[in-house]
Amino acid sequence: MKRLAGTLIGLLLAIGAEAQTSYPMLMTLQPIAIQIGTTGELEVQSRYSMWGATRVIISGEGLSGEVVHPQLPPAKEGEKPTEPSLTTLKIKFTATPDAAPGVREFKLLTPRGVSTVGQIVVTRDKVVFEDIKSDSSENAVLFEIPATLTGVIEKTEDRDYFKFSIDAPTQLVFHCRCMRLQDRIHDLQKHADPMITVKNSQGSTIAANDNYFAADPFMVVEFQQAGEYYLEVRDVRFTGNKYWNYAIDVLNRPFATNVFPLAISATKPTTFELIGESVPADKTIAYVPATTGLALGPQMLSLVDEQQVFDPVAVYVSEETILLETATDNNDKEHAQQIQIPAVINGRVSRDADIDYYQFTAKKGDKISFEIIARRRQSMLDSYIVLENSAGAQLKTADDFQFGRRTYWDSRIENYVVPDDGTYYIAVYDRHLRGGAEFVYALEITHSHPTFELLLDTAKTLTAPGTGGVVFCRVKRLNGFTGEVQLHVSGMPTGVTAFAGRILAGATDGCIIFQAAQAAPLGAANVRIYGTAVDADAEAVVEVDALAYQETYMPGGGRNHFPVKVHTVSVQLPSDIQSLKLSTQEITLRPGEAVRIDVEMTRAEGFDKNISLDVLFKHLSSVWGDTLPKGVKLDGSKSKILITGKETKGHITLVADDKIEKVERQQVSVMANISLNFVMKATYSSLPLFITTVPNEEEPEK
Repeated sequence: MKRLAGTLIGLLLAIGAEAQTSYPMLMTLQPIAIQIGTTGELEVQSRYSMWGATRVIISGEGLSGEVVHPQLPPAKEGEKPTEPSLTTLKIKFTATPDAAPGVREFKLLTPRGVSTVGQIVVTRDKVVFEDIKSDSSENAVLFEIPATLTGVIEKTEDRDYFKFSIDAPTQLVFHCRCMRLQDRIHDLQKHADPMITVKNSQGSTIAANDNYFAADPFMVVEFQQAGEYYLEVRDVRFTGNKYWNYAIDVLNRPFATNVFPLAISATKPTTFELIGESVPADKTIAYVPATTGLALGPQMLSLVDEQQVFDPVAVYVSEETILLETATDNNDKEHAQQIQIPAVINGRVSRDADIDYYQFTAKKGDKISFEIIARRRQSMLDSYIVLENSAGAQLKTADDFQFGRRTYWDSRIENYVVPDDGTYYIAVYDRHLRGGAEFVYALEITHSHPTFELLLDTAKTLTAPGTGGVVFCRVKRLNGFTGEVQLHVSGMPTGVTAFAGRILAGATDGCIIFQAAQAAPLGAANVRIYGTAVDADAEAVVEVDALAYQETYMPGGGRNHFPVKVHTVSVQLPSDIQSLKLSTQEITLRPGEAVRIDVEMTRAEGFDKNISLDVLFKHLSSVWGDTLPKGVKLDGSKSKILITGKETKGHITLVADDKIEKVERQQVSVMANISLNFVMKATYSSLPLFITTVPNEEEPEK
């Protein structure tokens, strides 16, 4: 593999990079699943070329990938070889026998940088790939149970058919992943809304399902008679798209949709109740964590008993005291379950119109936060919580809340300040007054301490020898936190230096600039980005990992984000801009002053497209990254920010108003942007520009 990679890189250097190059944007994988313990060649499709891809970067353990790269087509006699646009590529994936089932993310390292995120389903069962001719029951693809059926709803009015037989009355589980496999695709503005239908040999419908896990179907079907049956797969609107892949598990074993308790300790044994229509009543499994303990936060667990290995279930791991909802009714304040703070209470809205009450005591001035973990961990609950005092007055309510950049049907009351000593109640119920076995939740109640979330704007940063890239990090302040956040990064690829900036007190954004050395080799690494801040109340340092997001293209040209596992930093071959230099990297501004910074770049041979300079990371009218100190602005009228044709020089002018505050050496990236499409752009960063602002001295008192 190393020899092949070296050969490809040598060819690319000889051919020369094409102007206005883009990293690949992965669109689909066919088939989109691989069976544990097997090796298979799968075909990935992309927008923009994957030519020269050398490495597959995969999240999790037990799955590896190797690029099966085609040979360079022979050049015609007397002509220089040209690099083909390769938008279809084979990858040899191998899933080890101990690989955990579930969805994995992968990226490709190419000479144009690391790609956007793709996904692959790791399954325990044989993978069956739908033939494009299987659009009728006569041409249905035959399979044996259990299996994972894969295919594409590729065109308008497309219907895919699969055929199976059963020898006796039985129960089967049908679990479809389709819409959930599309959330991270960059340029897929319209998503599938799949529907599955089981029909008998006469064409009569036995069962059908549309939405269960979001827009994805799930159903448990009781077959009363032996015989031949068909599974039909289509979009509920009869629309299609060549990138609408699906993977449908058809199982003759129990499938747990949920477990109780939902929240567990990282180190203590837990006895789970398995929940699901196909699971025997009162089915429990004892689980003992490894001696190293579980990582805190959301996790997927594969539970095992003497009969089978169950498909992974969603849990939440906490270091707080874990409690269970009482077995007796706690449906009103008179029967509220008494708890002590801090704790995580495992509960369940067990029937329609069920309300769970919990009672606790608190003192005046206590700061308390309440959070429901449910929908994020596959529960059916759409939670609503109400905080009341002993007199029955509603003090605070909460419905949906935003975690990171996404809104979830979970609830949070943040940093509530207790007005008086006394007894208080928190009530939990479903917003639509539904209930049932799958309406499990974890209610986390803690004493509030200033903290924050960190959100990365992208899932990748690209660099090239002698040039830099930048990632912006946005803070979401919680529990009254207003302080400064220092950013950090670890796990860098060879030859890359990270300049980690800070998020100023009261500000929103910081940045990390990655600079590749002139001799940096082609490569990539998944990095850890995190922030630290001082909690003055607890006299401690708070450390928070940043959440990476894949940027996506929305209908109408908007920009959105979806969470992914990791942020990847890559070194590509020299590209459109081969150097970006500033006339100075240190400036000081006082009220009313302006400073001009000259910018000079080196274009690749033949590259004459427009380049735009900026110090803000923007799309349309929205600003996604702004690290300028308060009161500092870019003066467009005194700047040359559009660099056209073969021009290589521009300048920016920064001005300060009278609102500036005292700030020392705030890190700013001067960016050179090249549009790739309406949403995406290739962004090159200068070395850090450090800005110091000095306000006017106050007039002395007379």
